[in-house]
Amino acid sequence: MNETKDIETILNKVAQKVEGKGAPVDDFERLQTTEPFRVLVATILSARTKDEVTSAAVKRLFSKIKGPEDLEKLSTEELERLIYPVGFFRNKARFLAALPRALKAFGYKVPDNLHDLLKIPGVGRKTANLVLSRAFGKKAICVDTHVHRIMNMWGFVKTRTPEETERALEKILPKGWWSRINPVLVAFGQTICKPVAPRCKECPVKRECPKFRSR
Repeated sequence: MNETKDIETILNKVAQKVEGKGAPVDDFERLQTTEPFRVLVATILSARTKDEVTSAAVKRLFSKIKGPEDLEKLSTEELERLIYPVGFFRNKARFLAALPRALKAFGYKVPDNLHDLLKIPGVGRKTANLVLSRAFGKKAICVDTHVHRIMNMWGFVKTRTPEETERALEKILPKGWWSRINPVLVAFGQTICKPVAPRCKECPVKRECPKFRSR
């Protein structure tokens, strides 16, 4: 499965399979909505954290705040309590505490371009691309560990880092899939193509998968 012409066929099969599977990422996406500030905060919290843990933290945080101005009223210690136990919660609390100051330069609005988003504390390319895609409807490829792992396993890319995967996919992935590939492959990675104990018997593309065929 390394012919780029097969990408859409493969992804369509996977998308149909994971629909309605109840993957944690589905609940997380619904919770985010498409409001830029909420998407940004939720994505910052999601790094190296299970989606179900992030979802609970986002609910607690947004029961206290609505926008950057409200966030500015909370101490770092209060933020830590609200977002615990997300991964690296102390670092993330500091990022959130610094967020109002960072957004002040943009009129307290979340910027809608990669260059400015990357200036915000706690925002890397994955977070920035997800915000651009989900909040602003722009064509951007968000590569997390699932996308990086699965696309390499399938042989569509041969890359060492998520950023390299993003660059490689920009060359071969149809633009209609740029925004969709992340939620589809994250759901697939959470429910079927797990990094540990994958459910290969349930996989709709196992016959095309180089790893499955090599067994």
